[in-house]
Amino acid sequence: MPYWRLSAYYLCYFASLGALVPYWGLYLQSEGFDALAIGQLLAILSGTKIVAPMVWGHIVDLRGRRMPMVRLGALLSVLAFVTVFFADGFWSMAAAMVLFSFFWNASLPQVEAVTFNHLRQRPTGYALVRLWGSVGFILVVAVLGLRLERDSLAIVPVWVLMLFLGVWLSSLTIPDSAPVQDGQPALSLRALLRRQEVLAFFAACFLMQLGHGIYYAFYSIHLEAAGYSSVAVGNLWALGVIAEVLVFLIMHRLLDRFGARRVLLWSLGLAILRWLLIGAFIDVLSVQAVAQLLHAATFGTFHASAIHLVHHAFPGRTQGRGQALYNSLSFGAGGAAGSLLGGLLWDGSGALVTFGVAAGAAAVGLIVAWRWADL
Repeated sequence: MPYWRLSAYYLCYFASLGALVPYWGLYLQSEGFDALAIGQLLAILSGTKIVAPMVWGHIVDLRGRRMPMVRLGALLSVLAFVTVFFADGFWSMAAAMVLFSFFWNASLPQVEAVTFNHLRQRPTGYALVRLWGSVGFILVVAVLGLRLERDSLAIVPVWVLMLFLGVWLSSLTIPDSAPVQDGQPALSLRALLRRQEVLAFFAACFLMQLGHGIYYAFYSIHLEAAGYSSVAVGNLWALGVIAEVLVFLIMHRLLDRFGARRVLLWSLGLAILRWLLIGAFIDVLSVQAVAQLLHAATFGTFHASAIHLVHHAFPGRTQGRGQALYNSLSFGAGGAAGSLLGGLLWDGSGALVTFGVAAGAAAVGLIVAWRWADL
């Protein structure tokens, strides 16, 4: 089990996410983009997650080797991100973001499969590896927030580029998991998607990430409009991920005691509360702290339980496609839908309605998962 090498990859990958998620919307705003344009551009980051994991997952499941593709994707994301520095206007920025995010989003689902293959009979230990991603996110969010007190938002893409480089370098150290042996019949995507419980599970994941798409695109903008400093914005983001790290430390116990499905349902229920607190009480710091602590549930326990269910629902040669489906339909389609919906609602309807829609999506996801997603 190459624990530290896998952990280094997660640290670098989610550190790059820590520069993109809280600050990319602010960077785009500083470049003159309005709320609708920001929502559309950030939807690209999620939208490429729909296509890229599926394409690469299919190739990897056919070849049986994951890490060469991961390394190639990481290198191409570094090279593609350089085009951001030459983007001038909406369409050139959109093209640059499509290019780099396609390669950046392609590799993580395959690393997830590699991690579970190395864990073998200890899949609940995944959270102890994944928590280093949260540590990387916290460090970058906090440090970059401090830097932005003195420097302009123009440093954000520089940080992202350096962190993408770290992702590629860390991928070079990870040994591939053993190729999946022949002998197990490969399930077709059509057969998988005919299963009611699989459809319901992916629908719940989509609805949960729709709310997060709104949150990722507009939470920093929401805080800044309410008068929070960049340090306060960074600290609130970091608080949420600190809570995520702490829950990852005990996640194996939660899964062993309550089961992945029950944990998933509680996560959806707490998401309803979180989005309502953010939408209605942005001026109350203590309430925002509570809302950010709930990130432990809406992302931490939800993701760990969801990926645990995916691991068991997609065995053998379907692993790559299973992880790709999860990433594509939840973080991809769900996140893109949230970003786009947030961009349409933000200026005209306001934060309360926008985050109310996020809460409503989580409520529908809870009903769907409770009623039909019995994986």
